[in-house]
Amino acid sequence: MSNIAAKKTNFLRRMYDWCLEAADTKRAQYIMYAVAFAESSFFPLPPDLMLIPMVLANRALAWRLALGATISSVIGGILGYAIGYYLFATIGLWIIETYGLHQMFERFHTEFQTYGFWIIALKGLTPIPFKLVTIASGVAHFNITQFLIASTIARAFRFYLLSALLYFFGPIAKQYIEKYLNVALLVSLGIIIGGFIILKCLS
Repeated sequence: MSNIAAKKTNFLRRMYDWCLEAADTKRAQYIMYAVAFAESSFFPLPPDLMLIPMVLANRALAWRLALGATISSVIGGILGYAIGYYLFATIGLWIIETYGLHQMFERFHTEFQTYGFWIIALKGLTPIPFKLVTIASGVAHFNITQFLIASTIARAFRFYLLSALLYFFGPIAKQYIEKYLNVALLVSLGIIIGGFIILKCLS
């Protein structure tokens, strides 16, 4: 492993440990919301790392945390959109290159030209860093209203489904979440898309 790769790995590991430690603090909710905001534009790790232990510690907060994470992530997405729209040649490109996401960004940007709204909603559900979605949307000058709607759908499904699994199944769900959550999210999105198609065919 090169020195650069090792430094990136160590940095991500420190950020990972920091997220887990922050989940046990008195201001955990606000820190988690800040992480959700930042992850949509420049922070490397998702708020899920804090959301999981926080919901397990107090399941009564599950829905409030999911709502806060959704709102924070969508607002943070506006910053990512602005970076792509106005500052891609400087800040945007630096973010993409810093996290080694250049090839993934190029592939996503190509798909974006074809699928638009649905690629935002789909990618927002998957493990692909949401900052790629928001920055690419800004670069493409995608309609901001549609961007916000698609982002809200994606982020709400992700955080509410995660919180629901933890709320109803507790610690038992934790060991399965990372392995199966993305499959469940994609199936849910497929149901939504199918519903729109059926309604369109019947109208």
